[in-house]
Amino acid sequence: MKRKSLFALSAVVVVAAAALVPVLWSGGDNLHNGAAMAATPADQAALIKKGEYLARAGDCIACHTVRGGKEFAGGLPMATPFGTMFTPNITPDDEYGLGKWTSDDFYRALHTGRSKDGSLLYPGFPFTSYTKVSRADSDAMYAYLRSVPPVHVPSRPHELKFPFNNRNLLIGWRTLFFREGEYKPDPTKSVEWNRGAYLIEGLGHCGMCHTSINAMGGPVNSAAFAGGLIPLQNWYAPSLTSNKEAGLGDWDIKDISDLLKTGVSQRGAVFGPMAEVVHNSLQYMTDDDIHAMSTYLKTIPQKDEAPEHLQLETSEQFGSELLKQGQKIYADNCAKCHATNGLGMPPAFPPLANNQSIQMPSAVNPIRMVLNGGYPPSTGGNQKPYGMPPFAQALSNQEVAAVVTYIRMSWGNHGTPVSPQQVSELRSAPLD
Repeated sequence: MKRKSLFALSAVVVVAAAALVPVLWSGGDNLHNGAAMAATPADQAALIKKGEYLARAGDCIACHTVRGGKEFAGGLPMATPFGTMFTPNITPDDEYGLGKWTSDDFYRALHTGRSKDGSLLYPGFPFTSYTKVSRADSDAMYAYLRSVPPVHVPSRPHELKFPFNNRNLLIGWRTLFFREGEYKPDPTKSVEWNRGAYLIEGLGHCGMCHTSINAMGGPVNSAAFAGGLIPLQNWYAPSLTSNKEAGLGDWDIKDISDLLKTGVSQRGAVFGPMAEVVHNSLQYMTDDDIHAMSTYLKTIPQKDEAPEHLQLETSEQFGSELLKQGQKIYADNCAKCHATNGLGMPPAFPPLANNQSIQMPSAVNPIRMVLNGGYPPSTGGNQKPYGMPPFAQALSNQEVAAVVTYIRMSWGNHGTPVSPQQVSELRSAPLD
């Protein structure tokens, strides 16, 4: 994980959920007769370059590349509540990759959630978002993936629990949660707004993290973009519909754009899964596309209240004790970077005062930052990010709870006390 100094906006838009991609892609006819072939070598080179850009926008490399492994060779394990999925090889290898897939096959997978042989893909692969991708963009991505070096490595079968290993169950899931169709521009909105909506709702698949899922693994559409705990990762994707969390209604477009493009801004920094997204994907996007995404995000309807999330509570008396203890811990360990008044020194050291991510009902992200520390992503616009040291070895569960409680309740912040029990539960949480 790439994170920065203490807290700020952890996971503000997409996560590299970009595909708990489900199925072994295989079989089919040769692409060279497919629609993705351009008329001239120059046209084909331009198509490949466009496809590379779009693959970056979709963060494909994050899920289809094992750390230290060959690009797009797959094999990355993706833990889910239903078992472990392994991402497939999407290099142009004829036996194990996309070598025999046509551009029609590739578009079908993105648009309908079906593999080359017609079998249903598991929804860990974000076809519910990718269905919005245009045919032209699909063809460009396909041309790019055909251009990367083939890797002769088989995909590992998924290890899903019964009955989730029965693919026929996906028929019911799709009926409830999947609506097929390319993005349709809103004629009442600007071209820029529609471009942002296309990227956020389609390739960016931001809703996969920022929308809660139910027991069936389906999105709670009535609470779209209202935030949720990312299953098994123990990071909280803040609500984008509430100014009490990561709602962007009162943000300047520049601050939103800076955050997406570089991982830091005057309003905060990204950590956790969102830092991966910025590092692998968003930093490579054009300023125009970042501005379009920011424009769209700023117009997401805001609600007065953030959604309620389960939070272990402490008594009023114990909360007061934690607050007093946390003040000394903060002075000894945090004030040097974040200042005694909590205003920090942005963008190097984010402000903690009046920081929505500190005050959210869920205290998961600030607890994890105190325990594990980290950095925001290293990007072209922030090549040497400042780091946040870990305090898991230096502070007890109660001391961590105390300093987080102090930060959540000081300088006008309106957070609630944190339970040492919750710190204990998160202390053993995986770092990736």
